[in-house]
Amino acid sequence: MINLVERIDFEIERRSLLRHPFYQMWSEGKLTQDHLRTYSKEYFQLVKAVPRFVENISRSVITDPFTKMLIDQNFKEESEHIEPWIKFANAIGVSRNELLDCIGTDKTNASISDLTHLTSQSLEVAAAAMYAYEMELPKISRSKIDGLKKFYGIDNTEAINYFEIHKEADIRHAAIWRNIIQKISAEKEEYAFDAAVLSLEAQNKLLDSVHEKYLTNAVA
Repeated sequence: MINLVERIDFEIERRSLLRHPFYQMWSEGKLTQDHLRTYSKEYFQLVKAVPRFVENISRSVITDPFTKMLIDQNFKEESEHIEPWIKFANAIGVSRNELLDCIGTDKTNASISDLTHLTSQSLEVAAAAMYAYEMELPKISRSKIDGLKKFYGIDNTEAINYFEIHKEADIRHAAIWRNIIQKISAEKEEYAFDAAVLSLEAQNKLLDSVHEKYLTNAVA
């Protein structure tokens, strides 16, 4: 019988963001510079929300001081990741003001709202939601870097630093959430599993937002 982490890992692979049409186009060099610029503005809504997700979790009942320390450190790191994203956007022609002024599509904002709700619940539910968010990010970041360099001529340090950071940081972050998940009692497992699935659905919803608004007509 597979355990809870293995069940969630299976769902992460089954619903992998790398299988989403938008990221497939990224990896195949089929996006335009304008697509990347509009994506940078939509995805910024998530980037700037992640520290809030972690802050929500840090307010949960956390009995282990070491785990609390790691989560607080995670919050600090996520807060520091906003600026590297702004520099990525700058490198592809999006100004700081454009990012800050962007309010996102309804579907993007619904995705952020879903993740905010999940991370505002119990420690177990929130940890599962964040694990489902961060577990695949190192692989996604490597794929994005490869695509940026190979197809879009973007390879300077500032432009790809956000993704370089996440190749390493999210390995550590996912480990925090995994450790919590591994200790979840049997009666809470299904709540945690459902939260992971909802997290994955929210992440795909954000990419749906970008793809539907900016690429559907171009692909048709």
